[in-house]
Amino acid sequence: MWGQRHKRFLKEHHKVRYYNLLTAGRLNSYLVDIEKQAEDMFEQAVKLLVEKEGVAEKLKVNSPMEWVQKINNIRNRATEIVNAEEIFIWVNIIYFLLMMNGS
Repeated sequence: MWGQRHKRFLKEHHKVRYYNLLTAGRLNSYLVDIEKQAEDMFEQAVKLLVEKEGVAEKLKVNSPMEWVQKINNIRNRATEIVNAEEIFIWVNIIYFLLMMNGS
């Protein structure tokens, strides 16, 4: 999910970088790395939110519908956290690259 989004971002906003990675044969490994980092961040965010909110296996057994609602809510928030972090990182990278190029 995140790797493909980043690929679209590169194609739309950083065509030279996209084609450099593509022609060097490094695009797929680069996108796999982005995907892994984002997935790790997502899993960590879910784990922390589950612990913080006390969504335990006991709730899953006693009230499965409530557990599903809470887990879905947590997963949605974790996705938003990763999306926001990804945007923040890429905005800063773009700014840095522009400053390095003297733009």
